[in-house]
Amino acid sequence: MPSPLEIVRVPVLSDNYAWLVHDPGSGTTMALDPGEAQPLLDAAAARGLAIGEVWNTHWHPDHVGGNAAIVAATGARVVGPEAERGKIGQLDVGLGEGDSATLGDHVAAVMTVPGHTQGHIAFHFAGDGAIFTGDTLFAMGCGRLFEGTPSDMFGNMQRYAALPPETRVYCGHEYTLSNGRYALVAEPDNAAIRERMVEVEARRAAGEPTVPTTIGAELATNPFLRARSVEELAERRQAKDVFRG
Repeated sequence: MPSPLEIVRVPVLSDNYAWLVHDPGSGTTMALDPGEAQPLLDAAAARGLAIGEVWNTHWHPDHVGGNAAIVAATGARVVGPEAERGKIGQLDVGLGEGDSATLGDHVAAVMTVPGHTQGHIAFHFAGDGAIFTGDTLFAMGCGRLFEGTPSDMFGNMQRYAALPPETRVYCGHEYTLSNGRYALVAEPDNAAIRERMVEVEARRAAGEPTVPTTIGAELATNPFLRARSVEELAERRQAKDVFRG
């Protein structure tokens, strides 16, 4: 049985989260979605870790902006979506649906989850009960459809909803407060949303993070994961895009 992964939340830019993921058994460490380099390098140095890999879920600059500097500082290997190779600098290993990525003794299944970007991937460490969803599934929300369709995102939500409810969800932004305010409008009779928002508001007022979340929490409170059809998801996504709550 591999030693449990050590997962460190690293705030970057204005509201992004990058992740430092370490396998104690092998000593292997990777930086996931580093929007900028220095916070990841500092977090690793503070723990006596050496970053050997960079993993990207998609090409947006707030998720890959630190790649080059981390590679320059550490010689790390860059892993990411093959479909977005032309948009991600220094991509060494391109992956897609059905592939796997390994971090020491831990294996992540790669899921292609289009919509936010068409090559977007997620990394599911089933054995660790963890998934890194980038900008597709957020706490109480989902990503904007910059390159894809509501059908794409609805398919992603169906796949996420089928995961074990205890699965921890590590996403790319601290959007929970604004997502929750929209969720209250989308499902005004959902008591679970109201209850969750009490905690979310308290955490944010104290400057504390609300991520990671779990699939179970999202099944109860996320209006996009709970959408019953492509049409309902499309309606909710369009409404959220202009929501000012």
